Amino acid sequence: MSDERQGARTARGARSAEGDAITYSAASAPSAPSAPGAPGASKHRLLLGLAPLVLLALLVFAFLKVGPLGVFRAAFPPVEELTIERVTLPKAGEMVVHVVNGGPEAVTVAQVLVDDASWLHYIDGERTIGRLESRTIRIPYPWVEGEPHVVRLITSTGLTFDTTIDVATTTPSADARYLTTFALLGVYVGVIPVFLGLLWFPFLRTASRRWLDFFLSLTVGLLIFLGVDAFAEALDTSARVAGAFQGLGVVLLGVLGTPLALAAIGHRKRGAGKASSAFHVALLIAIGIGLHNLGEGLAIGAAYSTGAIALGTFLIIGFLLHNTTEGLGILAPIATERPSIARLAMLGAIAGVPTVLGAWIGAFTYSPLWTTLFFAVGAGAIVQVVWELIKLFARRSEGGLTAPLNVAGLMAGLLIMYVTGLLVPA
Repeated sequence: MSDERQGARTARGARSAEGDAITYSAASAPSAPSAPGAPGASKHRLLLGLAPLVLLALLVFAFLKVGPLGVFRAAFPPVEELTIERVTLPKAGEMVVHVVNGGPEAVTVAQVLVDDASWLHYIDGERTIGRLESRTIRIPYPWVEGEPHVVRLITSTGLTFDTTIDVATTTPSADARYLTTFALLGVYVGVIPVFLGLLWFPFLRTASRRWLDFFLSLTVGLLIFLGVDAFAEALDTSARVAGAFQGLGVVLLGVLGTPLALAAIGHRKRGAGKASSAFHVALLIAIGIGLHNLGEGLAIGAAYSTGAIALGTFLIIGFLLHNTTEGLGILAPIATERPSIARLAMLGAIAGVPTVLGAWIGAFTYSPLWTTLFFAVGAGAIVQVVWELIKLFARRSEGGLTAPLNVAGLMAGLLIMYVTGLLVPA
């Protein structure tokens, strides 16, 4: 009997020890991490993401306040940069200078000289222009119609920034007369030629598949030429962008970002189960051409608004010949289909109407920054269009672009644009 009681006590002791062990394990075990979707987990993740940024901000603040910059500021003069974006002549006896500070330091305008003579002027704000700030300087000056004039800004440190008005003439104002005039210029340059090119549609419908591929490859040549032209214009205007806005960076964003954005839109469309149709390719071509024609309108509007009438006239003639062939490029992918007149009109409007918008922008609100972006976006859109056409060739043409007749078409497209471009002054 005593053995039984001893066994029971042993069993109870074992169970008690086991319970204590379980209790200890539960108390000492680390708490489980919060579920990914829990509110606590989201706050914790947000703090982890913000912590390095807060420390970085503190580091920059400490560097600016107690860093070694004071030694250099005392030893060297400040680096100043002013960009004169535009000079307008709104009426007789008045000049208006539009400037922006694209440098790292604030700049104080001390004097304004016109044709080497110090002149009275009024600034729409403080004389000290901070980084990325802009000012408008109004100068009561008796400028002479058709004569050149030089405007020079002198800062408080003695640095000078010059610009030349090649031909003095009253700058067009955005009234009904000039809005209509520049709209008509855009219609002559972009809208009418593109729609004239669309009249080739009945001719293309009678062509064989082999010759349709020829005209499609000719479209590739046209677009490559337009794309390189837009890219060159973007690089040229980027040199006139204020340094802080990074003209080359704007070019990169437009040229690289636009085709990636268009490709992402196309990928989403294919992900929804919609195949890339021939009309979709024609629409992309119209968009690319329209963005390029926007840049052409900018050039024409800027030329006429600054009094370069002869230059603007030659631009119109050259671009008119250019753009007639663009209608052919829009038609090539859909020549075997039966698009409605409304669809053809829509494609022509997408390609041509931006010329009107560009003429207005160039005439009334010209800006090197936005002009650079427009040209870069146009070049990037054409890159994406050319890529889509290459893929279309891979599906429908044996040998693709390397087939002899297609190579001839591509070279013909380049040659056509080159010859018509001879009428456009550099």
